[in-house]
Amino acid sequence: MKALPTILTLILCLFLTACSKGNQINGRSLRTANRSVSYIKDRLPVEKRIEFEVSFWSLRDAIRDKKEFLDTVDGKTPEELIEEGKKLFQERKNAGFKGYDKFDSWEQMIADYTKQRMEQNRRKRPDPRDRQNNVLYNLGNM
Repeated sequence: MKALPTILTLILCLFLTACSKGNQINGRSLRTANRSVSYIKDRLPVEKRIEFEVSFWSLRDAIRDKKEFLDTVDGKTPEELIEEGKKLFQERKNAGFKGYDKFDSWEQMIADYTKQRMEQNRRKRPDPRDRQNNVLYNLGNM
């Protein structure tokens, strides 16, 4: 009987954790929106990350009013946000928005951004200061 409150508390915690909105953007403030986008992005498959990022920042660029932007992204799942990004891409492309004229489709733009990201990651050089901060110890002298 003494274990019953502990078990009930544990079950309640598991239930509340399982019912959270972990895959939705929290649009309460810009800070929470950025934090939830970062959390969601880290848990997305690699092929969806850039689409998700481009969609979020394109919407942020298109909707300058903070409250309107937060209302737009609040509660959106990655799939919903990507769909919004695709719609915005098509609207901007049809309107002749500068920079979108070199892409024929959303997929082509994402492929180009993916290629750029991969090149950036390849070009990163290790910081020379890291070699000085070696934490490996020479235990042979003991």
